[in-house]
Amino acid sequence: MVFSRYICVGLKLVRTRLSLVLPFMDSSVDHSDDDDEVEKATTTTRAMKQDMASKPATSKKRKQPAECFLTQPEKQGESTEKTKRRRKKKISDVLAKSSLKPGVPEDLQNLLNRHFGTKRSVIELEELKLPDSCFLPANDLTHSFSSYLKEICPKWVKLRKTHKEKKSVLMLILCSSAVRSLELIKSMTAFKGDCKVLKLFAKHIKPKFHFCFGLSDCLPASTGQIKDQMNLLEKCVTHLGVGTPGRIKALVEQDGLSLNSLKYLILDWNWRDQKLRRMIDIPEIKKETIDLLEMGIIKLCQEGSVKLGLF
Repeated sequence: MVFSRYICVGLKLVRTRLSLVLPFMDSSVDHSDDDDEVEKATTTTRAMKQDMASKPATSKKRKQPAECFLTQPEKQGESTEKTKRRRKKKISDVLAKSSLKPGVPEDLQNLLNRHFGTKRSVIELEELKLPDSCFLPANDLTHSFSSYLKEICPKWVKLRKTHKEKKSVLMLILCSSAVRSLELIKSMTAFKGDCKVLKLFAKHIKPKFHFCFGLSDCLPASTGQIKDQMNLLEKCVTHLGVGTPGRIKALVEQDGLSLNSLKYLILDWNWRDQKLRRMIDIPEIKKETIDLLEMGIIKLCQEGSVKLGLF
């Protein structure tokens, strides 16, 4: 009985000791797990920080070339658009779209009014007005040059036979260039016959040609100098003069050409050059033509001795 009591007391002591030790054992295990979790958390945060630190650096390096590459083509596109917008319209572009219309007497009168409108008084403008009776029928773009001259001047043969005055011509033909003058001279062979033609422009001419045909004492047309042309006018009786307004104006100013025997003045009005310009569309030619008309031709037209034609 005594022995059994001792055993029961011993068991109770063991139970009490175990109850005291077990909580400490559980707490040690739990703390070790927490330490592991803390270490894991710290490692993950460090890794995330490293990733975050590395990502912005790489993104910055990639953005810089991408921005440069995108901005360059935009600038080039803007520059091409600006050049297209700044392009100015040419006279040839405007004339190419406009319809070709034959010249009429009103066009010449309007040209004089626009030129002198701001420079002259009302009385002076009346003195520069061309009468309707001085105009010949205008070319309707169906005639050749020879057929047009035959229509406006049916009595040409009688006129050239009676003309014997030097330093003057019966007909003046105004063109925009020397090349165009030569073309008209070649195209008027059916009209001129054996009459004498003078080329009045400042270009060199081949020496084999002569201004006056059938006269041995005439100078060869070797140059386009104004002195040579004045000498030819003094020595030869000339019927036709074909040239540019600038040279004809210079000859009149220097008394190399007289307008006393002039009967016809023909303007090469409707012809256009490679740029689709007429002779009145070229500023220099237009000014020289108006100056020549003002030098005495307008007065002769008002008197009825000179007729104007627009070819």
